[in-house]
Amino acid sequence: MKKILFGLALLLGMSVMLTSCNYNDLVEEQEEVEGAWAEVQNQYQRRLDLIPNLVNTVKGYAAHEQNTLNMVTSARAKAGSMQLSVEDLDEETLAKYQKVQDELSQGIGRLLAIAEAYPDLKANENFLALQDQLEGTENRIAVARRNFNEEAREYNADIRKFPTVIYAGWFGFKRKPYFESQSGAEYAPEVQF
Repeated sequence: MKKILFGLALLLGMSVMLTSCNYNDLVEEQEEVEGAWAEVQNQYQRRLDLIPNLVNTVKGYAAHEQNTLNMVTSARAKAGSMQLSVEDLDEETLAKYQKVQDELSQGIGRLLAIAEAYPDLKANENFLALQDQLEGTENRIAVARRNFNEEAREYNADIRKFPTVIYAGWFGFKRKPYFESQSGAEYAPEVQF
């Protein structure tokens, strides 16, 4: 009889502890982090989908700019092949993912700079529409990354609060890394005419 009462008391005590550790809240926050991560990937995919059209439009005008075109195509392939789930996120994997995406961003910047050398390309309707699409996508990426960081910050803070910190590790709730600014972003770009 004592064993049964002890078992019931233990079960009741565990129920109270699980309720007080906000397990359901942590599950909800983890889902919000995963949803924010999915939106980041969605925006990066949108950019990957636009790049071939932009490259083909530029190719028609700037055939001798093959080095830049090849670099953008290669960077796009690298970015497209790197799939990262929210469960795999840690400081190292996110840094690798971000590096690949930053290389692609730099390539797109060079590709758009080619337009300055080709007045007809700058006036081309397709190029202008694609350029607008890419600029909008870059803004969407920035917003998605910011939202991911906000969700990750809230989740990371909650799994470190007492008494949740005691239980979070038991149930596999781990810290999520943040997106950080690109290396050198603290310096203003130098513009020369």
